Amino acid sequence: MRAALLGRSRGGQTSKVHIAGERKCRPLAFILTEGQAADSPQFITVLKRIRVRGPVGRPRTRPDAVAGDKAYSSRGNRSHLRKRSIKAVIPEKVDQAANRKKKGSKGGRPVSHDAELYKDRNTVERLINKMKAWRGIATRYDKTPTSYLAGLHLRGAMIWIKDLTRIAT
Repeated sequence: MRAALLGRSRGGQTSKVHIAGERKCRPLAFILTEGQAADSPQFITVLKRIRVRGPVGRPRTRPDAVAGDKAYSSRGNRSHLRKRSIKAVIPEKVDQAANRKKKGSKGGRPVSHDAELYKDRNTVERLINKMKAWRGIATRYDKTPTSYLAGLHLRGAMIWIKDLTRIAT
């Protein structure tokens, strides 16, 4: 058991859920970290956990595009997406743009940004609200990280099953 997942913050011991979701507000992958852990370093780890099974063959592990907020606008995250041919729909931070412009022609090209795809970023926020609709997750009753993560997986499965039964009928 990894009890180190309960980090310290101003409010006491906490943990943070990093989640990847699809456009239909269904979870694809998530990890649990200490409460004080930053979002950006967990980006690649969450992406590596995505597995979408199809009717035949290997599970799909590479999405067509990834939408995220400015917290994920690091050079490392962008280069990882570029290496895997995944479209990054992440706006550039103001300070990153200023540093790039300050370097002149050696600073590289401006970050492209698809405003239409970026509008779908709120699906992750709605997914988190769906997850928190289950009181055990919203209030964090589980004391161990293992049982909390199990609750996240259970709630995620419930969301998928509910949507799949709606499609089948």
